[in-house]
Parts: sequence; C-alpha cells; structure tokens
Amino acid sequence: MQHIKERIDCAMKRAACDLVIKNARIFNVFTGETEEGEIAVKAGVIVGIGTGYRGEREYDGGGMIFLPGLIDAHIHIESTMLTPEAFVPLAAAHGTSAVIADPHELVNVCGIEGAEYLHRAFSNVTYGGVSPVDCYLQLPSCVPATPFETSGARLDANAVREELARPLFFGLGEMMNYPGVLHGDADVIGKLEAAEACGKVCDGHAPALTGDALNAYLCAGMRTDHESLTAAELREKAARGMYVQIRCGSSANNLALVKEALTTANARRFLLCSDDKHAEDLLEKGHLDDALRRLVAAGVPAHAAVCAATLNVAECYGLRRRGAIAPFYIADMVGVDSLTNFRVGAVFKQGVLVAEGGNACFSGGEAYLPAAVRGTVRIGEVRAASFAMHGKSGRARAMQIEPYSLVTHAVTVPVKETPAGIAVKGTDVCKLAVIERHFASGNIGLGLVKGYGFHGGAMGISVSHDSHNLVVLGDDDAAMARVAALIKEAGGGLALVREDGEACFPLDVAGLMSTRPAKEVAAGVSRLTAAARAMGVKEGYDPFMTLAFLALPVIPHLKLTDRGLFDVDAFCFTEVEV
Repeated sequence: MQHIKERIDCAMKRAACDLVIKNARIFNVFTGETEEGEIAVKAGVIVGIGTGYRGEREYDGGGMIFLPGLIDAHIHIESTMLTPEAFVPLAAAHGTSAVIADPHELVNVCGIEGAEYLHRAFSNVTYGGVSPVDCYLQLPSCVPATPFETSGARLDANAVREELARPLFFGLGEMMNYPGVLHGDADVIGKLEAAEACGKVCDGHAPALTGDALNAYLCAGMRTDHESLTAAELREKAARGMYVQIRCGSSANNLALVKEALTTANARRFLLCSDDKHAEDLLEKGHLDDALRRLVAAGVPAHAAVCAATLNVAECYGLRRRGAIAPFYIADMVGVDSLTNFRVGAVFKQGVLVAEGGNACFSGGEAYLPAAVRGTVRIGEVRAASFAMHGKSGRARAMQIEPYSLVTHAVTVPVKETPAGIAVKGTDVCKLAVIERHFASGNIGLGLVKGYGFHGGAMGISVSHDSHNLVVLGDDDAAMARVAALIKEAGGGLALVREDGEACFPLDVAGLMSTRPAKEVAAGVSRLTAAARAMGVKEGYDPFMTLAFLALPVIPHLKLTDRGLFDVDAFCFTEVEV
C-alpha cells in the first residue's frame, strides 16, 4: 500500500522522485511516436512522463532518444565463450537489459549443474543493488541432441518434468527434435506435456516447417522459431500465431528475409535474437544495438525494429511491466543518438545508471567456478596411431563443406594406402577425428574432409555442437595427437600444431567458455584463427567454428560423431571406405 501511495504522490508531483531524466526524447513503442520531456522514476519504476518533476537525482539526457531496455529473445551465452562476469558488462554497455538464455551447451556437458552455474554466475553480477542484465533460463529440451553421439548428460521426460517445476527455469528450450514432435515420440511428448502443465513457454526450432506439419508443431505448444529459411516461411509462421525470431548472430542470420516478410499488420510477431554471438563481434559491433542498426539499414521501419527488441519479446515471454517506457513499467531504459545509428549513450536498469558512453559503470568481478564446470575434458589415451585409417579399395567417402554454410556433402575421393594406413599429406583431403571427452571411453570417430585447405599439422577445438566432444583436423597423425593433448591439458580450448610451433587458447569452463576478460578472449581466438588461415583454411569457412558443427548429426548430409561416420539423410552410420 505504501509503495503504491509513494508512486502516486511522485506521479502527482506531491513528492520528489528518486530519479528524473531531463532533456530526453522518449520513444513510444505503443504509437511509434517520439515526444520530448522528462522521465520520472521511483523505486525502480517509471511513474511519469512529462515535465516539472523533482528528483533526488537528476540526469541530463542530452537530447538522446530513450528506448526501453533491449531484450535478447534467444541466446546461448556459451557461444560468446565468455563467462557471465565478462558478458554482462559488455552486453549492458550496448543497452541489453535482459536475455532469454538456453544453456543447451553447458547442460549437454555438465547436466543440470551447468544451468545452475549459469544462474548463480549471473546473479553474482550486481551494481547499485540491481542485476544489470536479467537472465531468464530455458531448460534445454534435447540433451543429448541425438542418440548417435556421446554427451555428458541425458535429460528424459521424467527429468524435464521435475526440473520445469523449479523456479530456476522460465520455460522449455528450443525443441530441435521436430520430427519427434510430428511423429508423437513418447519422450518428446512427455517433455512438452510437462511444460504445458507448468504453464511455461516452449521455444521452437523448425526449419522449413510449413502447412500441416507447422500446424501440428504449433499444437504441441511451440511459441517461437528462429530457423526460417524463406520469407514465405516467415510470413506463414507469423500468420499462424507464432513469434518469429529474427536471428542476428555471428555465424547465421535471416535479416535479409525480414524486409520482404514483415508488414505493418504482422510486425508485432517478430522478435530479435542473437542465438550465437562471438566475443569479437560483441566488442567490435555490439549486441542488439547492432541488430537494430542492420534492420533499419535493411529498410525495416524503426518502430517495428525497436518493438522486436522490446515490447514484442516482453509480451511473448510474459515479462510483465517490461518492454516499454510508460507509467508503472520497470525503469529499464537505453538512451541512443538516433533511430538509425542506435549509438548507446546511457543505460538505466531499474533506474540505476549501469552504463554510459559505451562503457559499463561496473566490472563483473571474479568468475564463479564450481567444480561441476571444471575438469570436464576427460579423454582416453590418444596416440598418433589412434588416427590410423585403413582401406583396400583406394576410394573413400569424405565430407565436402559448402562455403558459408554448415551443410556437408558426401563425395568420393581417391586415397593412397601405406603400411601406416591412408596418407593424406600433400592432398586436398584432411583427416577428421571426434574424440569422446566426457567419460574417457576411448571412442574416436574417424573420417575425411575435402577442400578445407588446411595443411602442415593439426588443429582442434573442444566445442562441437551439440555434445561437445573434441574435434581434431589435420594431415599429420602425430600433430593431431598433440592437439588432443594440448586441449586436455588446458581443460578445453582451441589448439593448433605446426612444424615450427604450437598454440592453445584455454576454454577452462566446461571446455566451452574462458575465464579471461572479453578482450583477451577475442584476441586469443582471433590469433589462432589467423594462424589457421595461414595454414591454408579457405575463405568461406570459419577455421574453428566450422569444425564445431562437423559433429552435429542433424544437419545434412554427412557428419562425424565419436561413434563413427553418420549419413544424415539415411539417419544411420556409414563406412569411410567406398
């Protein structure tokens, strides 16, 4: 009662507010209009817009346009390779006030303890009595993503039912197993029924799903999707009541489709999301502020673009009193220079100034590192002989990767057999290995990759979607064994070995993220990427991130897991030898 009375008194100008932002231009997401005036705040809540307010603190908005705090509708924090302590200051400086996070990678490695780690680490970052970036956790729905690989954890329908009952989880993460949904797989349906019983949001993942299949998928309770491949698909999903996520990530985006698909009538069904964003891009380009710049430059009206990063997201996920600058809404606000540049000048979280001039007013502090996310790289004995491949036919099946894509084609290549096995040095073919790293089982899947360009050693990474085993590529068996050893010694990371030296950048949090500051992470990854380029990796391939997807057996057409070469089209294992 007292809080309500205080807010009313401040709104009526009978009492001083905690904060008054003066000389501001306020963007109204309800009307698309901008008005000049003041924003009054009491106890973290907006109490008035107008003129003549008194404040215990006053802030000169300098004519900036104030938008609601930006909300990322879908992000995997792990893809930044940053801990929350490093991510939060960087995101806050770019106007982000909240993220809907799916800890799919961490949970596939560490189980539920991975999600609990992320929640605790975000909670530890505070400034002025507030959390600068709120994190709403989705419970990963596909752990593991498929039964054809070894992951560090397994969540069946019973586990999902138990976990979704906890306040820790805001909803059910992207349901990548859409064939399981459409065919009524009992375990998949059990997970969806658990979400429905708890009244929690289900995120979708449905590339090329249209017509009857889309209707059926929506009947399962799916609310969102970020995988549309065409503008027509975007329009159909929006027309069926789905919230369509505009992906603006480092590796993939569908911005080019949005201008054609978005209309005045359906604009409220679009959401902005990152999905996967790398540290270097966050530092150099920004977060959702960068996405807004790109959307508007592509011809999307500013009002529609801003709503896609604010009000639409809040309404989709039921984030009450968020997503607008209006009385009784939470005072999460970002001041920008214009509705084209979106250069961030000031960021307020519940009325607390958390960033100014492009920099956070706080540091994330020391990284929280529970035992569950340390020492997760456990591999059996790996020697040069572990990578020996044999065949009698002189021909082998190899992956050929489409540039700027995650799709791989099966091609037949001639191979030379020696007493030590198939030799690839001096050819346009490299060996590829996926080494199980969760239980030291000794599983090593072996295959061949054509056209990557790499030569003169080996390279590898402990990030491999979605089970995150080690992926090692090279033309020298001894160098491949050394790469595996370097990554094991570092507790995860990126490594490269060549004749004149070796390098490794540690990812010491679950083999996915680094405890180092954002600038060091970006510089370290960039340094190894440049070294791999110098060893011949062709343009069109991200040297390490492309490797990370060669073990994902749900993307056509040929992939490699720790259990062997997998034909995605036939959905079964196949042989290297033809």
